[in-house]
Amino acid sequence: MGTKKPANKIPNRQVICETLSELAREDRAITVLASDSRGSAAMAPFAKEFPEQFVEVGIAEQNIVGIAAGLAHSGKKPFVTSPACFLSMRSIEQIKVDVAYSGTNVKLVGISGGISYGALGMSHHSVQDIAVARAIPGLAVVLPADRHETKRMTEALVGYEGGVYVRIGRNPVEDVYESDEYEFEIGKAVTMREGTDLTIVAAGETVRVALDAAEALAEEGVSCRVLNMHTIKPLDEEAIVRAATETGHLITVEEHSIHGGLGAAVAEVVVQRRPVPMRIVGIPDEPAIAGKTSEVFEHYGISAGHLKQIAHELLGR
Repeated sequence: MGTKKPANKIPNRQVICETLSELAREDRAITVLASDSRGSAAMAPFAKEFPEQFVEVGIAEQNIVGIAAGLAHSGKKPFVTSPACFLSMRSIEQIKVDVAYSGTNVKLVGISGGISYGALGMSHHSVQDIAVARAIPGLAVVLPADRHETKRMTEALVGYEGGVYVRIGRNPVEDVYESDEYEFEIGKAVTMREGTDLTIVAAGETVRVALDAAEALAEEGVSCRVLNMHTIKPLDEEAIVRAATETGHLITVEEHSIHGGLGAAVAEVVVQRRPVPMRIVGIPDEPAIAGKTSEVFEHYGISAGHLKQIAHELLGR
């Protein structure tokens, strides 16, 4: 897979709008719902072109999930777009009962996820959402890495039957793929870079960080595999076991609490199927600091330099 860093950057939320708009011209069942969030979700163009396929609920995150479930029961293909911090916390009972338990075909798109809201602090950070969502039976959890993967993911979601929680960031992110000409499958990890000494497992915006770390390690003679675990549930356990077996060391990196997220999911597999030395990098058990994404990442060691240091420690070098 490509590891270059093209200058062209487009927010993933814009890609979701563009892709759904393309598909909605042929599939009138596609419906987008917003909680006074069409602007922040970049869904204003969709609402303008498809007024009969767009529902503005207002600031009522619990209601939006229930309405979406009702639309799904009526044969629609609803996509809920709402800030991840509110959608994953305020609406969690509706997600559990109306979507997952009831088996409704609702796609829940948490926008401005992780620490995207930066300076707004803990009330607007969503670094517990993956832990909560993946504990709910019948709910898939997906984090696309860049605009190319977001496009392929959105196309896959339209044809995927069942509830899905998607988390995307707010700002443009560097490309990790050179194009969208690749096979995307929910529940199937993508090997972005081969390696034999250790593996870094990442999801969402941390995939770019993992690739940068692998490139830096390669300059020092360390062969680092990078797994893009875009689907945290259902988890690609075989890719994890294969990486543990073939590289012997694992590092996970995520824009999420170190409790219950990607690292925990990978560790659950490793400890039961193929124990190897492993480290989990993410937000510690504290309210995340306020600041720009780059500042918060650097503060908590979600950086190529810190991952390189951990890799050397794991390898005893």
